[in-house]
Amino acid sequence: MSRFFYLFFAIICLLITQVSFAKTYIENRLNKPVPGGVAVVKLGDGVSTEKLPRVSYNGHQVLVVKSEGEVLAIVGIPLTAKVGQHHIDVVSNTGKRQTVTFNVLSKKYTEQHIKLPSNKHVTPSAANQARFKRELEEQLQAYAQFRQVMPSNVVLDRPVDGGRYSSPFGLRRFFNGQERNPHSGLDIAVPTGTPVKASADGVITIVGDYFFNGKTVFVDHGQGLISMYCHLSEIDVKKGQVVKRGEVVGKVGATGRATGPHLHWNVSLNNVRVDPAIFVGAFQP
Repeated sequence: MSRFFYLFFAIICLLITQVSFAKTYIENRLNKPVPGGVAVVKLGDGVSTEKLPRVSYNGHQVLVVKSEGEVLAIVGIPLTAKVGQHHIDVVSNTGKRQTVTFNVLSKKYTEQHIKLPSNKHVTPSAANQARFKRELEEQLQAYAQFRQVMPSNVVLDRPVDGGRYSSPFGLRRFFNGQERNPHSGLDIAVPTGTPVKASADGVITIVGDYFFNGKTVFVDHGQGLISMYCHLSEIDVKKGQVVKRGEVVGKVGATGRATGPHLHWNVSLNNVRVDPAIFVGAFQP
């Protein structure tokens, strides 16, 4: 009898432990807490699942979702983030404030050396520098937006069919021997004319032809989740247009600073560019 009791008690404890450490689908898919990655943070007991709290990280509002009975903050982590403990600020609908911590783990990014046929996109002229500054400001304003609309999906669809990942996120890039900013997106090598599809429902906030990015489309999916598609050969949408998940927004090309046809795909959370591979199950630790 005593032996049966202890066996029964051990099974119950094991079940409780498994439940307490169970992860939601979103945590399993998106929680990659490294510089340039995503932290999925459970907000715990006492947080209303009816009216979601306001969460911020480094002064920017954070995407908050309800999943499988849990309230989750989906936090974009900058490439420049230091390894160690970070925190988010949580304000409930009643005004109660709390701080929730999470840990950022280490990740090493590799280098890429690219040879361009000319130095036009390596050392731009004064006129092109001024153009780039204007275009960058427009893009930064779009990334900083936070529409109070819940995204249709946070595990995103791959924007093109087929192709290989030719340049991963976070690469230290050297153009004609000169170092430039780390790669802020994911390149997918596919032929010119391949349809590019919206990864989730959204609103078109930018349609442009930029010096570095070439023909470019921004889609605002809501709550600071924003995607960018660039180096396009054609654009099939207009600014302000509402698009559905899977709707074609343009076609792959090699416009701007590109050595061949490919899609450069950016994903931004809370005004931080993060690794798009996380959202399509292709993340490499």
